[in-house]
Amino acid sequence: MVETVFRDPVHNFIRVQDQVILDLIGTREFQRLRRIKQLGVSSMVFHGAEHSRFSHSLGVYEIARQFADHLAENYTMQAPDDGGWDPNERLVLLTAALLHDLGHGPYSHTFEHIFGTDHEQYTQQIILSPETEVNRVLRGVSDDFPAKVASVIAKTYANQQVVQLISSQIDADRMDYLLRDAYYSGANYGTFDLSRIIHMMRPYKGGIAFNFKGMAAVEDYVVSRYQMYAQVYFHPVSRGFEVVLTNILRRAKDYFELSKTDDMIDGDFMPKSLRSLFEGRITLTEYIELDDSIMLAAISEWRHVKDPILADLATRFLDRHPLKSVEIEEGARSMLPAITELIAAAGYEPKYYTAENDSFDLPYDAYHPNAKKPQTQIELVQKDGTMRELSEVSTLVDAIKGRTFGNARFFFPREMLLEQAVGDVMAPLYEEFQRYVHNDRLIRPVEGGIK
Repeated sequence: MVETVFRDPVHNFIRVQDQVILDLIGTREFQRLRRIKQLGVSSMVFHGAEHSRFSHSLGVYEIARQFADHLAENYTMQAPDDGGWDPNERLVLLTAALLHDLGHGPYSHTFEHIFGTDHEQYTQQIILSPETEVNRVLRGVSDDFPAKVASVIAKTYANQQVVQLISSQIDADRMDYLLRDAYYSGANYGTFDLSRIIHMMRPYKGGIAFNFKGMAAVEDYVVSRYQMYAQVYFHPVSRGFEVVLTNILRRAKDYFELSKTDDMIDGDFMPKSLRSLFEGRITLTEYIELDDSIMLAAISEWRHVKDPILADLATRFLDRHPLKSVEIEEGARSMLPAITELIAAAGYEPKYYTAENDSFDLPYDAYHPNAKKPQTQIELVQKDGTMRELSEVSTLVDAIKGRTFGNARFFFPREMLLEQAVGDVMAPLYEEFQRYVHNDRLIRPVEGGIK
């Protein structure tokens, strides 16, 4: 086919050279990703972060295409099992890269937390189901091609080189979302030398490694990931909106259950498009119809529902009034029950207006085969051909290897802050609350009042 080019602000050009890839982009399941934001509620903080999982998926495809071209040009397999790259794996690699996020629901990870879904499992179902346009396109390659692509997503594909290029500690997925999220959020933390990393990439029997001369570029990538999580992904205000959204969905679910036994509650507040989801009987076809716009439309309607809790939470979300939060310092967690009682006394139902949110991540970790989800470590090829794990030769990466970063925060209504309650008849209650909060930290009460 004639090459089709998509203009992209991150990669400049995204080149499609295979008809099957172009056909997959045109399917209804892939086009749905235009309507799901890559960073969920983060646009409430970083106003430019309105990009979609559609653009991210195209970006992952483009990086994977560059991987495949580099490996085919420089490391094509010469004999079976010599550890070289098999050019016949190109199409399955590019297809898996393009489709890896196909199963994400509205607002992605918040959605998964409430409804217990798994986007990777849904991705595999969409790929394997004869009912989908994606499956029909894939079967046009061969009858077993959908199963091959699904096994890459499941990380069970026989060729681990392909799996690692899509899912590892340094893969096409992470590379694109770091660069793309940095661009759209306006942050510079996620930038690194992509072309250098690709140039230093080489295959071996067990997967993918990097030339020792490229260590600085790989270090930069690891540090960029650390910085993006610290400054963007774990931003406390973004987490505050995630809590509000989580509690909206939780309250809507509880209120919907109440409507089944309480004649005073009109169950019609739940849109038809969401009923099967909230009843736990959603089909794959119904799931594929869900996107951010449907969820946002429901929240807009819930702003006017008779239930005061759901209406208030929806209004907070739509009008950008996140919950306030404080970091929970060591030894202060025992204070949470007393604080929660104060919040309840002020008229806020703690189940829907408070939350403990722990956000931690590993910027890099060595391989632990017995871990629940073992990480594929980054290997560097030395001059003599032997391989060393990255942190063994990089003092920078060794300093952060295996070390989680992030914090635990307690979220509560902003109205609980003293400056929001001046003149209130319940001022003593708010003053008591203040004794636990100091300099954005949850601390043990300061005797004698605020200091």
